[in-house]
Amino acid sequence: MTRTLFGTDGVRGTANSYPMTAEMALRLGAAAGRFFRQDGGSTRHRVLIGKDTRRSGYMLENALTAGLTSTGMNVLLTGPLPTPAVGFLTRSMRADLGIMISASHNPHEDNGIKFFGPDGFKLSDVAEAEIEAMLNGDIRLAEPSKIGSARRIEDGRGRYEEFAKTTFPQGTRLAGLKVVIDCANGAAYRAAPEVLWELGAEVIPIGITPNGININDKCGSTHTDAAAEAVRAHGADVGICLDGDADRVMILDENGRVADGDQIMALLAGRWADEGRLKGGALVATVMSNLGLERYLAGRGLTLERTPVGDRYVVERMRAKGMNLGGEQSGHIVMTDFATTGDGLVAGLQFLAAMVETGRPASELVQNFAPVPQLLKNVRFSEGAEPLAAESVKAVIADAEGMLNGAGRLLIRKSGTEPLIRVMAECEDETLLAQVVDGIVEAVAAAG
Repeated sequence: MTRTLFGTDGVRGTANSYPMTAEMALRLGAAAGRFFRQDGGSTRHRVLIGKDTRRSGYMLENALTAGLTSTGMNVLLTGPLPTPAVGFLTRSMRADLGIMISASHNPHEDNGIKFFGPDGFKLSDVAEAEIEAMLNGDIRLAEPSKIGSARRIEDGRGRYEEFAKTTFPQGTRLAGLKVVIDCANGAAYRAAPEVLWELGAEVIPIGITPNGININDKCGSTHTDAAAEAVRAHGADVGICLDGDADRVMILDENGRVADGDQIMALLAGRWADEGRLKGGALVATVMSNLGLERYLAGRGLTLERTPVGDRYVVERMRAKGMNLGGEQSGHIVMTDFATTGDGLVAGLQFLAAMVETGRPASELVQNFAPVPQLLKNVRFSEGAEPLAAESVKAVIADAEGMLNGAGRLLIRKSGTEPLIRVMAECEDETLLAQVVDGIVEAVAAAG
């Protein structure tokens, strides 16, 4: 079976347009409910639904609930919660299924639906393909006496906050540290500041006034200028920038300089290796991670395992090989000792723990290796177009590979969540780097 509806991170699109319509969400909920009730038995099954702060979340939450209860699933509604909290609570509350309604770092116009299995991990490609197959057929509904129920869970956020604090070294406090936390007007707008405050930090929160349409708007992990300004204005020791569903993080030092996921992973991999905690002597990251990270790890006698883009593929490799640290340059940091998916808050706490335990400022911890010059550009294409299949684009890509001639890396891929072609290259020669990327971008734009 193949997937056409599901991308690299669930189903995603513009709200009130296919596939992010109430009608499709209802059918998707019914298909997912039937998938988890294939035994046809009378056992009551639970599904937990969380969401971020997008206005369209109300519409999709209600539609999913209708579809799920129509197939006999009992629904637990948590309200706004980070994506990692949904993974945690799905397992903690013994639910059969977890659902997160979010489009992560995308603007408010978009939304998405992510699925978690009973173990708290995202569903496999195979499971998603089975749900999609059911979606396209006749979905058997429950008898009237077996229709499911729905209720609100009031303590989901508190449960997650208590869990997050357990990942911070026992007996250690953040007293004396001034921390800017940018919650992107998203799912962690209450949980993240509260956890930091309870651990003793002086907290300067921004991006904590969601109104349904300002999520990720000039704030959060993809727009760090506001947090950098706050760090400098308040003389903060560090800044932590989350995205809309809080599964990504960027760290800012005391000067407002940004450390991406590669630098955070390098710090954690080195510390964990020194402490004998890094399983398999390896870090799992995607093809997008910088060559400088790979060289840094090799210098430490460690290995970089590369996967396709998408934190789900990072997690799959980690689980297959028994490794406990991985992530993406974009800020997904996966620590399976703690969580089943990327957790921006927990990753931020690990960085703060390094500051406290070493006594070193953030500026000394955010630059662990010299990145190889890397250039990434996105090209939007028209619906139905396949620019990478065009002979003109193929020819330009072949020429670019010849120009690099082993002196760098070239990666061109179609986004799994947006109608974009991502063109990325790495090369020590920055002039050549720009020439290669710009040439491919122009060819893709002309074909798309």
